Amino acid sequence: MGEQSSGNAKKAAKAVKKGAPSKAAPATGSTRAKAAGKAASRTASQVVREAAAKPPRNESRTALVRRARRINRELAEVYPYAHPELDFDNPFQLLVATVLSAQTTDLRVNQTTPALFAKYPTPEDLAAANPEEVEEILRPCGFFRAKTRSVIGLSKALVEEFGGEVPGRLEDLVKLPGVGRKTAFVVLGNAFGRPGITVDTHFQRLVRRWQWTDATDPDKIEAAVGSLFPKSDWTDLSHHVIWHGRRICHARKPACGACPIAPLCPAYGEGETDPEKARKLLKYEKGGFPGQRLKPPQSYLDAGGKPAPPLGAA
Repeated sequence: MGEQSSGNAKKAAKAVKKGAPSKAAPATGSTRAKAAGKAASRTASQVVREAAAKPPRNESRTALVRRARRINRELAEVYPYAHPELDFDNPFQLLVATVLSAQTTDLRVNQTTPALFAKYPTPEDLAAANPEEVEEILRPCGFFRAKTRSVIGLSKALVEEFGGEVPGRLEDLVKLPGVGRKTAFVVLGNAFGRPGITVDTHFQRLVRRWQWTDATDPDKIEAAVGSLFPKSDWTDLSHHVIWHGRRICHARKPACGACPIAPLCPAYGEGETDPEKARKLLKYEKGGFPGQRLKPPQSYLDAGGKPAPPLGAA
């Protein structure tokens, strides 16, 4: 796989060099004007459709779809218990926890939210909360002032616009303070059972490594990847990809030698390929259980009533 990747890199370099504009023939003003006019005429929806329709690599669309779906099937076998890694009992708790999870770990959020929800169990309670008291509770999550404004703001919006209930529509959720498409799809997929793709940093990194898309904009990634799978697969696909990104396909040192989908990965070799050394990289945060949930649902417990052991554990 390493020799193949090297060969592909050389071919790509030659192609880039061959297609590079000549220094002796710079673009004229009229050429640049025409290009700018053409780019401006393309709507945002056209850009998203193009990202979804253009297969990456020298790979046919059919081959790309088959490879992507096989990767998802393989990951489903590796992580049969994949689930949202935030503790929650209702849509409101999941919504708040997801907003708090920005720029911190789910484990840290799970350690923080019990005190928050014990004091402010409903949107009405949190909407009327003293911001300074909420900030003190959320301090361990980082960016606690901004997050306090978001959770109080979204609680007020829920009370004033939705009768204190979390709406089950994307267009309503994204209007709430601090809630974007990623957060909305987490809530829709896991609290309402409505399919959605969660494009977080792990998801973005892995789908580009797998060359499912070369897009960098989250909305374009969502469209591109969504077009490869049936809509019914979107929520579980998100869990599988994110779990794999947290446990094996790390940002800095991917454990390639311990990866179950290495034969399907165009980026094999970017990380440690020695199996023994790769296994030493299989560490997830500082806890010890899949998902880091402090109160995992019964379905995630083993026969003895304990959380299933983490991947790579003895």
